[in-house]
Amino acid sequence: MKKLLEVKNLKFKTEKGKEILKNVNLDVIKGEIHVILGPNGAGKSTLANLIAGASGYEEPTEGEIIFDGITLNGKPIYERARLGLTIAFQEPAKFEGITVEEYLKLSARNNPQANIEDCLKKVGLEPCEYLNRYVDESLSGGERKRIELASIMCMKPKLAVLDEIDSGIDFVSIDEIGNLFKTMRNEGTTLLVITHRENIANIADRASLMCDGIIVETGDPRQIIKKFEKECLACSVQNPEIYQEIKLKNQ
Repeated sequence: MKKLLEVKNLKFKTEKGKEILKNVNLDVIKGEIHVILGPNGAGKSTLANLIAGASGYEEPTEGEIIFDGITLNGKPIYERARLGLTIAFQEPAKFEGITVEEYLKLSARNNPQANIEDCLKKVGLEPCEYLNRYVDESLSGGERKRIELASIMCMKPKLAVLDEIDSGIDFVSIDEIGNLFKTMRNEGTTLLVITHRENIANIADRASLMCDGIIVETGDPRQIIKKFEKECLACSVQNPEIYQEIKLKNQ
């Protein structure tokens, strides 16, 4: 099995010195749906931003990010995109004056086989209703997230990092999300999905539990969900000391 993404001993501190990531190690296998599950504040979005090279996150404090054999440290987001890595942010972007059709055509510019109408249908949107609409505040957050997913399908990247993509989107059921993720995987895109919802982890081929800035464990999604429910959910409501126990076990 080929490792498409390797995160090695990754640490990240803010400019004010706050430690967000403490020693993250993670492998993502080519062709898998890999879910990172953890409570709010665990450092999941920071990890996603560092992998994608979002503004202000191009360089970790320590450690290394390797994508398809290439070290990403210091590379801006557009260079990582050229290598085949893209991200769907927790808050989808708005583009004043750009229609959905224009946005999807831009996404598909390096993928001549992309069918933008088909991509819209796969995310549950009717092309006749959306192609001429603008990607701005006239669309709901859920609609913009669906359109962002359609744009990723048009791009057909090697790796898509989906940060809380299920948040605020009106999917009919978990099966709908799962079928969409599997379609993207079957069309050649490896998925790294960031979430705090256990039911999303059930979709994964593998899952990783993230707590307090570290990856606690990677393995079978069912086992990761059990550990999440037993330790991370418990610590958020009654056992905050579990965080310290987790850190000691993984130092």
